[in-house]
Amino acid sequence: MSELGLELKSHRARRPRRGLGCLAALAVLAVIMGGLYWGASKGIDAFQDRFSDPEDFAGPGSGSVLVEVEEGDNASDIGSVLVDKGVVASLEAFTDEARANPDSTGIQVGFYELQKEMPAADALEVLVDPDNLIQSTVTVPEGLRVEQIVEILAKETDFSAKQFRRALNRPDRLGLPGYAKGSAEGYLFPATYAFGPRDKPADMLAVMVDRWRQAADEAGLEQAAEELGYTPGELMTIASLVESEANRDEDRGKVARVIYNRLETDATDGLLQIDATVNYALGRDLGLALTEEDLQVDSPYNTRINPGLPPGPIEAPGDAAIEAAAHPTEGPWVYYVTVNLDTGETKFTEDYNEFLRFKNVELAEYCEGSDRC
Repeated sequence: MSELGLELKSHRARRPRRGLGCLAALAVLAVIMGGLYWGASKGIDAFQDRFSDPEDFAGPGSGSVLVEVEEGDNASDIGSVLVDKGVVASLEAFTDEARANPDSTGIQVGFYELQKEMPAADALEVLVDPDNLIQSTVTVPEGLRVEQIVEILAKETDFSAKQFRRALNRPDRLGLPGYAKGSAEGYLFPATYAFGPRDKPADMLAVMVDRWRQAADEAGLEQAAEELGYTPGELMTIASLVESEANRDEDRGKVARVIYNRLETDATDGLLQIDATVNYALGRDLGLALTEEDLQVDSPYNTRINPGLPPGPIEAPGDAAIEAAAHPTEGPWVYYVTVNLDTGETKFTEDYNEFLRFKNVELAEYCEGSDRC
């Protein structure tokens, strides 16, 4: 065979490989085009996601969902809770609404009732209105005994007095200090409380004891007790006596000083002679008048006949009374008389004869024109 024939045969033999090369090139081109399409699609989706409105429910919503806003929660935290509970469709929808509403920074801690599948704007509108907080607001005034406080709690919440008494029988759950000796008398702090829908009687009582602890710490109760030579429990008893006796803030420190002076001087034989303790012993309102027979009641709380402090507090003292017990006013007084029950004017003295004049002249003159005596 000629050389030309060989070359032609060789050339024909290589043709199939040239066809395979074209197919490979087409396959690569298809992959490249597919990649470009996928990338373009993703880019378009991302562009649309970036510039389109976030997912949101049309509303109006249905059902009922209880949502809690906790201390320190920001709009993103709240929005995440709302998404988890099915209230709003997306975190972005809620945070966008929150950014546009300056009131969103003032959402209060607590519980709110919302609905499932609400528009984010509607959900935010509920949260920014403090009137929508679900809570029981209870005001406990100063000077009440535990039993009176229980009556208020039972009236203002969904729990019975029996349930609160049962909780009081578990003092270990209330956070009482050891020197309270298991009794909440004097340690349920008088204040206004907002209890949430999940709070049980023990929770509410524990909150009140926590508030007492705050007042005690602010007054430096335990350090003051050590400096004064008493126990913290004794200072709380003194604070309760101050609360029962002093009508004006300016007199509380003086009343506390009279109590300390009477405990520490021989002139009075350690007798406090505070009628409020006798009423407590009798189980009566602290302000009721006493007969001679009442004054002889056989009880360790009767400071008319028993020297020293009663066994424990007789009522719940407030901030000012605890402060007065911890930091009594300096002075020599061992007697005091409230000479005007309308204004609360009280006079202090270390002289017994002057005390008698306050009582038998000034107070008597007031009583002649008043039916409060």
